[in-house]
Amino acid sequence: MERRIKEAIRYLGYGRNAADDRTLALIEDAFAELERTAAPKSVCRIFDMAQTEDGRIIIGNMEIRSTSLERNLKGCKKAVLFGATLGAGVDMLIRRASLTDMAKAVILQSCAAAFLEEYCDEEQLKIGRELEVQKLYLRPRFSPGYGDFDIRYQEPLMRILDCAKTIGLTMTDGCVMTPTKSVTALIGASPVKERCPIQGCEACGKRDCEYRR
Repeated sequence: MERRIKEAIRYLGYGRNAADDRTLALIEDAFAELERTAAPKSVCRIFDMAQTEDGRIIIGNMEIRSTSLERNLKGCKKAVLFGATLGAGVDMLIRRASLTDMAKAVILQSCAAAFLEEYCDEEQLKIGRELEVQKLYLRPRFSPGYGDFDIRYQEPLMRILDCAKTIGLTMTDGCVMTPTKSVTALIGASPVKERCPIQGCEACGKRDCEYRR
């Protein structure tokens, strides 16, 4: 609970500053509402992957060009395609709040983002434990839109995962996911165990890491 509160404060833009007692109380109330409303679901598929000399990343029938993703996946033998959502109820909760109390809506937005990250971390840990049996170790999640990993890759990723059927996640022509509190990502699996925190690059102070997003 403490980590998710810290994440929500970070999403609210407090930086290194402490949130006041009233804001902390609103955050705790928001998480309580989210616990009652959210219906988190996730889906994943694991593929062999290859990186070509001319910079292409081949995962299943998907071909990707992205220097930042290529760096993140360096040395990986497999790739996990991952999708997760908190469900449509969270969108409705935030939408209702925005009609009467914009401050509450902003806090709900930040808390929902932290809630989703925490859920994804838990699911990634489960996947990681399964792959460690094969002596493979996960890298941090890397989503379309990070670095030069084009947001348009979200469409084939969601299609391969059949997100609409498996977790009720769809996407508009403008690459906006519905429900909005959702995420898709690629996760590399390498035979070399790197010291990468599950929380990802935002939680890590190692600025010269070659796998950094």
